[in-house]
Amino acid sequence: MTKLVPIQSIYCSKEDETRLCSFDIEVISAPTTPLIHPMSRLWLINEGEGTLLLNGKKYPLVKGTLVSVLPWQITDIVEVKSPLQFFVMAYYFDNINEIIKTFYNPDSVSLSVSQSMSRSPVVTFDTREHVKMQQLFLQIKDELRTLSRLDSSDAETASESLGLCKLYITNKLIEIIVSFIRTCHTLPTQDASTETSEIFQYLYTHLNEKITLSMLSQQFYMSESAISSYIKRTTGLSFFDLLNEMRVGKTINYLLYTDFTLEELAEILGFVDSAHISKVFLARIGMKANDFRKTYQSIGDKCRIKDRQVFYTIVSYIYRNYAEDLQPKNVSEHFHISPKELNRILLFQVEMNFSDYLNYIRINRACELLLTTDKSILTIALEVGYNTEKTLTRNFLRFRSMTPGKFRRSVELQEDAL
Repeated sequence: MTKLVPIQSIYCSKEDETRLCSFDIEVISAPTTPLIHPMSRLWLINEGEGTLLLNGKKYPLVKGTLVSVLPWQITDIVEVKSPLQFFVMAYYFDNINEIIKTFYNPDSVSLSVSQSMSRSPVVTFDTREHVKMQQLFLQIKDELRTLSRLDSSDAETASESLGLCKLYITNKLIEIIVSFIRTCHTLPTQDASTETSEIFQYLYTHLNEKITLSMLSQQFYMSESAISSYIKRTTGLSFFDLLNEMRVGKTINYLLYTDFTLEELAEILGFVDSAHISKVFLARIGMKANDFRKTYQSIGDKCRIKDRQVFYTIVSYIYRNYAEDLQPKNVSEHFHISPKELNRILLFQVEMNFSDYLNYIRINRACELLLTTDKSILTIALEVGYNTEKTLTRNFLRFRSMTPGKFRRSVELQEDAL
């Protein structure tokens, strides 16, 4: 019988659910077993040497290595040549990502935070940069201790100090992430992978869509039964139970750091309605969602909440109407914004501009039709929103690095999970 992969906590800190991040030091002297991380993490290796298996790919771990583990990725240290000692920082990725884009990007520059950290999840600093990174981690550690002391003191006198502590921690955490991404940009780009373990991260990043096994089958070129079997074998959870586990984790983040209503959260996170989100949350956490918010919420409307609701509406509109003759001008007019603002919103929300996002959706749909129908390439081009076969081919080469014809001949749905 296949051994289940344990799933870590959906909180940053077991002691305080409201913490934006937590700090710990780990020492590993022997290979580990696989572990699923609902919460994002940063590992800074300070001593030792080993090999990490992250989402099915091997990476060397040495002194100075910084590892980015995004939500719902799987890690496994498969080799330890000498004992590894490293700092561990767990943090709410979605919240930090939005703070970076909203408050640290005044010129609305295209920032692909998640894509950069996913494309190159492991970087190694030289001695000088490693020492700088150690200092940043230790500064956060010290501030978290200060925050714990302030939490237990008089609320009125500690209020301003608490705010400054949280601001300091946020700034330092963002400094670490920005340094990581800048280093990523100096590394060679890796080819896109369709490792089975990436199913979890795909689910997590598409929770606002109505996800089905059929959708996953088309995305990963595996049969629905193979995907369902892989999820059950790996986590012990059914497909729908896994979705609910992920959605509850994100719900906690939104309840802590936003003022979205339950109706809005249901739409954003893919629940049927507010009653559904309440039922799932109560079953998993043991208290009602609104009671959880009243007890633990610490930040309120930190990230332009009402603007973000519009963001989700725009992304959903393009996703549902990809086959229409969508142009930046008519979509902008539909939402009463400028084309420039439309692109800014899409860069913020999906880390692609209008053209890239629309073509990305169309090519995914074209892949599905190529594999599941015998329609001609021209017919498929017209069905997904292109006027000519040539336009489909040009975009197909860009996103899949092959022509539609070659894709149809060489790719088949996988019947057995890896």
